[in-house]
Amino acid sequence: MKDNNNSKQVLLSVLGVAILVVAVVGVSFAAFSYSKTGTQVNTITTGTITMSYSETTNGINLTNALPMTDTVGKALNEENQYFDFTVNASISGNTTINYAITATKEEDSTIPDTGVKVYLTDMDDDADSEILPPTKVSALTKTSGDQSGAPDDQFLLKSDTFTVTSSHDYRLRMWVADDYSVAGEAQAYKLRVNVYGAAAAQ
Repeated sequence: MKDNNNSKQVLLSVLGVAILVVAVVGVSFAAFSYSKTGTQVNTITTGTITMSYSETTNGINLTNALPMTDTVGKALNEENQYFDFTVNASISGNTTINYAITATKEEDSTIPDTGVKVYLTDMDDDADSEILPPTKVSALTKTSGDQSGAPDDQFLLKSDTFTVTSSHDYRLRMWVADDYSVAGEAQAYKLRVNVYGAAAAQ
């Protein structure tokens, strides 16, 4: 009879331990499952920026041009007298994109930077509103450690940000400054336009 009682006690002890193990495992699993199914919103940030233009090259050239006043230069509207381009941003999530419109001089340019002026306008809705007033290339700020991802030592025409998918139209005019003395030989100046963009630090 005593053996029978001992067997029952052992069996009950084993069952008790088994039930305790199951309970502990069940509680652990529930806790683990809860931690993986919270209500936190996952945010994915991404963005791209592009420049588009209809001309064969991304820039503007001066060849054998005569000096002109700012008033005349700002009114240049004939074909090959300006460079139109569009900056597009495609954004998903909460990204802010810093972008920079820059220019680089071609090596075969013979007019010095002090002899050429540039003028940038906003062409959204054909407004042609001034962004960068007539400025000598030599007086332009140069990029350095730029937050938009632009390489160092390029002429900065404009910097701005995008926070939503959108686009902006721009027009760049360039002319020989009226205080520059044109020599007898052929004179040329070539400027190439680039756009750089980078997501701002969150």
